[in-house]
Parts: sequence; structure tokens; C-alpha cells
Amino acid sequence: MPEANEKEKSLPRGELVIRTIAMPRDTNANGDIFGGWLVSQMDVGGAIVATQTAKSRVATVAINQLTFIRPVYVGDIICCYAELIKVGTTSMTVEVQAWSISADEPERKKVTEGTFVFVALDKNRKPKPVYGV
Repeated sequence: MPEANEKEKSLPRGELVIRTIAMPRDTNANGDIFGGWLVSQMDVGGAIVATQTAKSRVATVAINQLTFIRPVYVGDIICCYAELIKVGTTSMTVEVQAWSISADEPERKKVTEGTFVFVALDKNRKPKPVYGV
């Protein structure tokens, strides 16, 4: 797969927002790390960037273009990088990449990437302008 190899060789984009270890409790029926667990880590990482941008609570409203590039295994260190790529009136779009580092192959490899959309919320949990406009 040439496209996957190109994606793996690029450098992470954005800020390191999550660093964790994939544990046995996070596996699917095949013993590999469950994709839903990885997506939840990415969602948390994207929410960190969105919360800092909006200076308020946020809610995930969409996940676009999510691509799983390679599997993640128990014991891999997962690093999520997030970058704000668009700000609307109440919404923010954040690109999130997940990279893994394994004990037997310490070179960092991209495993997943996606675009997450968050909405800024006020104290009543209603959409609010991102920049107080």
C-alpha cells in the first residue's frame, strides 16, 4: 500500500495532546487494540485544543475522514497530536493524528488520522460564539 507508507513517513502535525499506553483491557475480539478506544483518545485530544480555543466547554458534533492506517497492539505507546484547522462562528475543526511507538520497533508510526468538529458551549450548554463575537 504506497499511500499508507507515505502517511507513515510524514511527521506529526500539531501539538502533542495525549500520550498513553494501549492496555489489554482496550483490545477487540482479535486481541488487537479496539478502534473505538483509539478514536476516544483522539476525541479527547481534539477536545483539549477546542476547549483552549473556545475558552469554554465543547461538544463533539462530527468526526470526518477518519482513516485507520495500521493496527495498534497492547503495550504500544500512543501519541495523539491535534491541530486547529478551521474556526467558524460556534464550531472548530481539529485535525487529530494518532502515532504509535512499540517496544520492539521504537520508530514512531502514524496509525490513525481524522478530522473532528466541536461546538463551543455556554454555561447552559447552548452553542456560543467561539471568540465571543
